[in-house]
Amino acid sequence: MSALISALAWVPQGRSQRHPAKYQLDEKELARVSALARVELEDAKEAFEKAGGEDGKGIVMAEDEEDGKIDDEGWESDEDSNASKSGGEDEDAMAVDEAPKPAAAGPADPNDLSAYNLDTYDEEESKGAATGVFSNIKGLTYYRNAEDDPFITLKENDDDLEREDLEVLPTDNLLITAKTEDDLSQLEIHVYDETEENLYVHHDLMLPAFPLCLEWLDFPPNNGSSENDNSGSATAGPSKTHGSYIAVGTFDPEIEIWSLDTVDGLYPDALLGRPDVSSQHVPVPLGTGKKKKKLVKARTANPHHHVDAVLSLSWNTQHRSLLASASADETVKLWDLSRPSTEPAVRSFDLHRDKVQAVEWNKSDPTVLLTGSYDRTVRTWDTRSPGTGVGALVGSDVEAVRWDPFDSHAFYVSLESGLILNYDMRKLSSSSALLSSSTSSSTTTQAKFTLAAHEGAASSLDVSPHVRGCLATGGTDKMVKLWNINENEDTTGKREVSLVTSRDLGVGRVFSLSFSPDTPLTLAAAGSKAKLQVWDLASNAGARKAFGARLRKAGRELREAKEAGQGLIGVQSDGEDSEDDMEE
Repeated sequence: MSALISALAWVPQGRSQRHPAKYQLDEKELARVSALARVELEDAKEAFEKAGGEDGKGIVMAEDEEDGKIDDEGWESDEDSNASKSGGEDEDAMAVDEAPKPAAAGPADPNDLSAYNLDTYDEEESKGAATGVFSNIKGLTYYRNAEDDPFITLKENDDDLEREDLEVLPTDNLLITAKTEDDLSQLEIHVYDETEENLYVHHDLMLPAFPLCLEWLDFPPNNGSSENDNSGSATAGPSKTHGSYIAVGTFDPEIEIWSLDTVDGLYPDALLGRPDVSSQHVPVPLGTGKKKKKLVKARTANPHHHVDAVLSLSWNTQHRSLLASASADETVKLWDLSRPSTEPAVRSFDLHRDKVQAVEWNKSDPTVLLTGSYDRTVRTWDTRSPGTGVGALVGSDVEAVRWDPFDSHAFYVSLESGLILNYDMRKLSSSSALLSSSTSSSTTTQAKFTLAAHEGAASSLDVSPHVRGCLATGGTDKMVKLWNINENEDTTGKREVSLVTSRDLGVGRVFSLSFSPDTPLTLAAAGSKAKLQVWDLASNAGARKAFGARLRKAGRELREAKEAGQGLIGVQSDGEDSEDDMEE
């Protein structure tokens, strides 16, 4: 069975609505959906009715029967069809005991009891009489619903029970995973309770295409309506300035933004791109015969929207309405979420010559972007003057990039070759020098330090926002590794780097990992086995020894984890094996 988790994202504590709202599908929501998707309202209605009916109850198929017709409500509509062929009586009428026939004409014998069949009374067969312990109790009443039982005075309220089940406490984190199983993709929203060491699926959202990246943001997108209000989400409104949303990049060129405060949503709150321009989204085959499937015409880049898969997303925490996206169409685009989502991107940059795999804003300098590409280069540049940026040749395809949260000029790069590189942007050459260099050149830019982290590709990395010099990496060798980067530099200007611990978390090939935004030394990882694991690194003695002093210096408390679970918290398995398990 093919199943995997391609990306994950944390939601900080207290940012989610405590009681999520239910999605409501009405005429106003249909109008909003048609405007976002740029389709006619009638087409949207037809699509929703095919999916399950406008009222959410589904469509009842009408069928003809020999004795009558059943309408959409499931009742027989022909008045004459219920009549029996003989006498016009209803064959399905309730059967009742007939009254005894009157005796023959003449005086009745008062001592005649033959009508009551007393001689054969004990020989009558039981017709479904109750058996068991209470078979001798007559008049015992059974109620199918507790609400109908007059002796039950404490009634259960289903709405209150559902409200309690969906409650998200201020101390809970949400963990969002992009999961694909049997060609069906969805977002799974997990609740992680750190105090109880509990992780479970809260609800899920269906996706139309394979997801590649996730990015959490708290800025409510403008969905294009006059009031900036989504009737499907009761949390949206013209005066709302914060919320909890997840942006999703998929193999489709559009970017979907979903509200995490709405349960059972059918359509995203915003859609960035042009789904109606389908001609530019579909590859055009070239050649004939066998080569026709192999040769594909390149898609022409568009400055207003992407025309290929969206590989990475980054939300600007300072200029909260800005979202950056990197795509396989070799461009990086900026989106203004305060504008209607039907409008094009505000800026488009084509600084790379191959797929742009990763993008991230600099939190210390909110106008600077860091990008990494399959053209084997990384670039840092100011969005106001992108031509004056700097970059580095890394010698291999870029998998992921991260800024150092404790050094605004330093960043990390993970490569397909398994290496982790650290650079100082102040010591890099200009972008114009990179453009004149060949991507096939064996010459690479000297890094501050290099880690041979993994045997396969170093597919993911993250830097702790709480502990200085704490780096986590994951690779296709199925290992997750924790690194200690010493703050002090040696005589050559390089830092001492040591491996703290490494572990196979059972997630298969690691595709994504991320530190918790609230709890120190808590790491989430997911990969090719479609499993999500939360690793409390405080359970590891080496991690406590390496980072305990830095945590105390930063005023944070290091809580030792319970040794019973070895620091791993995961969702209970459903017993299904992934493709990796079968291969092993």
